[in-house]
Amino acid sequence: MPAAQDLLILRPMLVLACWTLLVLLLVPWVRWRAMRRHGLDWDDFRHGESLRVPPEARVPNRAVMNLLEIPVLFYVVCLGVALAGRTDAWALRLAWAYVALRLLHSLIHLGYNRVTHRLAVFAASNVVLGAMLVRLLWQLR
Repeated sequence: MPAAQDLLILRPMLVLACWTLLVLLLVPWVRWRAMRRHGLDWDDFRHGESLRVPPEARVPNRAVMNLLEIPVLFYVVCLGVALAGRTDAWALRLAWAYVALRLLHSLIHLGYNRVTHRLAVFAASNVVLGAMLVRLLWQLR
């Protein structure tokens, strides 16, 4: 059983998981609104989104997918840190930095959606995740 200190790494994981669920709740809401406003029907969402679906109704679905792709590695690294008993101040700083960057990425995506800003934040989050992984690998050598 991991020590209480090691379980602190679960907090940023839970924040990101809750954020993912909140963004997921946007998907049916924007799809329903698009159906009412643009005369769409359920078949327009059969394979994701048809070309008839307006861009503003596509973005939340893509934002959810972004939160379910690379962040899976974050969850794995955090669990590895906890199970290995390697939770320290640096592990927590990096984990919280990753979560903050992923939240910012989603807010940009769901907000004004400037690709260059999104890309910069996405790249920064991947650097942080890479640092977390390399650090854990180094500690387990």
